[in-house]
Amino acid sequence: MSTGSDSHRTDEWSAQKRAVEDRLCPCQEGMRPEVDAPRRNLLLTAGALFGVAGFLPGSVKAAINSAPPGALRYNVADDPTKEPGRPLLEDGGYGSRSQFEAEVRIKADNPTNITSWTFTPLSSQIGNLTPSGLHFERHHGGIPTIDPSRHTLIVHGLVNAAKKFTVADLKRMPSVSRKHFIECSGNTLTEWAKPTAKNVQASHGLLSTSEWTGVLFSTLAREVGLKPDAQWVLGEGSDSSVMTRSIPIEKMLTDGMIVYGQNGEAIRPEQGYPLRLLLPGFEGNTQIKWLRRLQVSDRPFMTREETSKYSDLMPDGRAKLFTLAMDAKSVITFPSADMMLPKPGAYEIKGIAWTGHGRVQSIDVSTDGGRTWMPAKIENLAEPMCTVRFSFPWVWDGTPVTLQSRCTDETGYIQPTRQELVKLRGLSSVYHYNAIQSWAVASDGGVSNVHA
Repeated sequence: MSTGSDSHRTDEWSAQKRAVEDRLCPCQEGMRPEVDAPRRNLLLTAGALFGVAGFLPGSVKAAINSAPPGALRYNVADDPTKEPGRPLLEDGGYGSRSQFEAEVRIKADNPTNITSWTFTPLSSQIGNLTPSGLHFERHHGGIPTIDPSRHTLIVHGLVNAAKKFTVADLKRMPSVSRKHFIECSGNTLTEWAKPTAKNVQASHGLLSTSEWTGVLFSTLAREVGLKPDAQWVLGEGSDSSVMTRSIPIEKMLTDGMIVYGQNGEAIRPEQGYPLRLLLPGFEGNTQIKWLRRLQVSDRPFMTREETSKYSDLMPDGRAKLFTLAMDAKSVITFPSADMMLPKPGAYEIKGIAWTGHGRVQSIDVSTDGGRTWMPAKIENLAEPMCTVRFSFPWVWDGTPVTLQSRCTDETGYIQPTRQELVKLRGLSSVYHYNAIQSWAVASDGGVSNVHA
């Protein structure tokens, strides 16, 4: 259970972290070692300087004497080969990250912490999987604390025999582990009319990828027996908003999962502990957290979250319902907005691509605002409804440029330009913005969010 003191310490660390970052180059680590040391090296060096000179700003001293969330502070030896390290299990038996790693989620700028969301720091992600502690969040009634020994999942409705499953029951059933992304359909919603987000975390950070472990819904369907007219399934959560969404039975039977594991451990409370519905490639809101009930029906339930919310308003004033699968999308994470390239020279453009319609087939990169395109390298195996990392070697000559990426999935669908998307959808939509993202690199190396 969180406490006021925990919240105060988190706020204090966030303020200290911002103070440190204000003094650091926002350029990707390693891009200019001769000018700006990497962040972890600067913190290490600053610690040594503080012991000798004591002239560092107070906010930086405070940050050095703190540890970021998920880490513990330890003294740094002048020469770690000359003295023993710390004993085992000083972290209590659950590993902590290094005190020199400070990436955190950031919260949306809205007045409540109960109905809100946080963004994954995409630009600092290493590899293709998001650490569980950095997976984005979207909550409609806060994060409930649920005792798994008291939690059950009821499957009923148009079935031959309604059944109640405990968490232990589900863990005894045949399980699968699969890598899939989850994207909130409101990801990038600020960018419809004008470039708004300060950086890629704020523009595209409602996206995360994990390895999920659980039971296929098809296994439960065999347990209860589906009646011939079963067409839809209502998922219901145990949070105070009692989140409910209608899911086509075809999707549930194809690859729907009831998951209890994430990245090799139990799913985190903010991700739905102890049970979550996982629907690969569907919008995040349908993937009900704290899952407690699945009701089978012959029609959708037309709940609030799929009528007044999570629908797509079209230019003619009508709204499209149940646009559930996320279309192909990509974004360059380096260089991206709020970064600084130190000088002309060789760089590696990096980014992420994904689609809710199977596998990513290819990614192209443009360094001239979309006039010409060149193929990027996909760095990991393309799996169904899973992100891929891509890279592209680039030599910047110091002149202003606009960087873009576009994704093509295995259906042949090509990520649209903003102009193409707005022509189709207008400017009244909120959800499912998947237009090509543009980053402008100025002659001084500063990178900003633009529409091109």
